[in-house]
This record gives sequence, C-alpha cells and structure tokens, in this order.
Amino acid sequence: MSTITPGPVHRRALYEDDHEDFRESFRRFLANEVVPHFEQWEKDGIVPREVFAAAGANGFLGMQVPEEYGGAGVGDDFRFNAIIGEECCAAGVGGFGVGITLHNDVCLPYFLEYCNEEQKQRWLPGICDGTLITAVAMTEPGTGSDLAGIRTKAIKQDDGSYVMDGAKTFITNGINGDLIITAAKTDPKERHRGLSIFIVERDTPGFERGRNLEKVGMHSQDTAELFFDGARVPAENLLGDEGSGFKYLVSNLAQERMSIALLGVGVAEAALQETITYVKERQAFGQPISGNQVVRHMLADCRAEIDCVQAFVDQCLTELGERTLTPERAASCKLLATELQGRVTDKCVQLHGGYGYMTEYAVGRMYADARVTRIYGGANEIMKEIIAKGLGVG
Repeated sequence: MSTITPGPVHRRALYEDDHEDFRESFRRFLANEVVPHFEQWEKDGIVPREVFAAAGANGFLGMQVPEEYGGAGVGDDFRFNAIIGEECCAAGVGGFGVGITLHNDVCLPYFLEYCNEEQKQRWLPGICDGTLITAVAMTEPGTGSDLAGIRTKAIKQDDGSYVMDGAKTFITNGINGDLIITAAKTDPKERHRGLSIFIVERDTPGFERGRNLEKVGMHSQDTAELFFDGARVPAENLLGDEGSGFKYLVSNLAQERMSIALLGVGVAEAALQETITYVKERQAFGQPISGNQVVRHMLADCRAEIDCVQAFVDQCLTELGERTLTPERAASCKLLATELQGRVTDKCVQLHGGYGYMTEYAVGRMYADARVTRIYGGANEIMKEIIAKGLGVG
C-alpha cells in the first residue's frame, strides 16, 4: 500500500490549539491502528469491530456526547469531527473514514437530539466506547432520495410494540451495525406525517442482514441489505414522536452533507499531494514529467479549485457550529466538494498513467471511491433542486 505524502501544512484560522492537539492524537492512532492493516481490510470488505472499540478508547467517538454518558462533552463543536475526516483522507484510509464519520457525524445526532433519558443511558455509553456501532437505514430497493416514498412499515400492536416489514439497501455499517436508525411508515396512508424512526437492535427477532455488497470502490466499508420480516420492535425503541420521522431525517441532512463535503475536499487534497510526489519522481524522455507544462498546469488547476472549495467548506462548517447553515448552503457544499473530488481524482489518475489504474496506488482507490459521493447523501441532481428552490425558481 502506498503512503500519502502530506503536503505543506496550512494552519487554517478555523482551528484552535485544542483541535490541532486532537489532530495529532488521531493522526498517531491512524498510523498505528489503521494504516498498517487497511490493505487487508480492503480485501476483506470490512473493518474489524475491534477498531471501533480502539477508536472509542482513545476518545475519537461521540465527542459531542456529554461526559455523564461517556463522551468528551465538546458540545456542538463539529470541528473535531472535521479533523477526523481530514486525517482519514490524508492517510488514504477512506473506507475506514466513511464508517467512523457515519457513526459520529450522521448517526449520533439522532441519539443526542431525539432520545429520551432512558434511551440515552442505554445507548450513548456504547456509542462512545465503540461497542455499539451505528448505521442509518433510509434507502430502499425502490426508494433513494425520495424519503417520503419509503415503504417499510411498522404497525403498532395492542401491547405497544411495532411489527416491522420491509427491506433496506446500500446501508453503510450494515454488517457491523448494532443500532440501526430505521425509517418506517407507521401510517402508510400518510406520505410525510406517517413516517417514524426506530432503533432496531442487532438481536431483534425478524431482523436479518443480507450479503455484504460488492462495490466499485470503498471496499473496506461494509455495505449491506437489511430485511425486516415481522420484526418485533419494542415501544421503547421508538425515537422521538411517532409520525415525526420525516422532520427528523430532514433536520439532520445538512450535517450529513457537510460531512460528505469535508471528505470530498479532503480526498481531493490527498490525491493532489500524492500526484505531486509522483510527477517529480516519474521520468519520461529523460526528465521528470513535472517538467512538462501541461502537467504543471493540470496540477495548478487542481490547487486553485481545491483552495476555493476548501474556503467555502470552512465557511459552511463555521455556520454549522453557529446553527445558521441553511439546507441550500449545505447542498451547495456537498455538490461542489463531491464534483471537485471527481474531477481532481480523475486528473490525478491520468497523470499517473497506467499506474493510476492499479489499486496498489492510492489515487486508483481514491478514483473508485469518489464516484459514489455524487450519489449518496442525496444525489447531486437533488442538491441542485434544493439550491434552485432556495432561489425561488423551484
């Protein structure tokens, strides 16, 4: 496995000393616990559960969780999450990064915002120490970005429990997951108000996992089909209020899209640094290929684009912390960062020549991993619709 060569360190005004100390600690964790094993995990198609426990033991899970539930109690400061994503990209371990950022960035807010006290005591300590891995199950075989079109049903029984029937697909952490945030219709007649959120636990009767799906990229990230065949979900696993699921899902999408954007620009930066090193070393016609103007200009284009998108991502990250980030801004951020990720990784593969198409080279994996980012978290076409509606033309 090739190792990413870090580029020049640009101390961004976004971060303070505590954040940079956290960065150094997490960077050491990756170097010791993740990078040496990542190539094997790519072959295995899954990250061992023990790695989540190791991350939790070192304070890299559930940073926003209050201390009384086992977290670090950093409040709404998402910058710690951003550092984890950035460092995973820089280390070339995107598959691991997606699993841990999903756990921290996407799933955790549901538990913090909508759990009652009993649920918090039951689940938050395990989320923080890595013994309870989380996943979110929205996408269905016939339903992608249209959340209101979810068909999985959860019908309330006389004893207050729910019987769930349906299927989900493309679920990240689907094999490893212990707590599955599951969207289901409690009133199938209602398109929006009939949707509710449940926490389906690993040992729930009637809940089964399908195969670990074989993907074009992100091979170490387990992605599964989930099946609910008369799954009996207790009443105490309803999250928040019945019928409020659509509101809950939508309210958390801005942070999810910011997480994807952070990884997008982070991968673009890592691919650029890897390629700069390569073109300085690769010889053609008696000189390094960096001596060719066309090569230098391709790299210059990448540098300029990354700097521009990074500045926008940083601004949106500040707005997220201030709770002023709008859905339209988050959609713009996700759109721009993932499109950038695709363009930059494609150019970097081209500059590597045939070697760029080999999985042993980091840029090859980055290129394959990048494609799905324009699809998940809401397809980029949906991002454009959200932005257009904000303009008053939708």
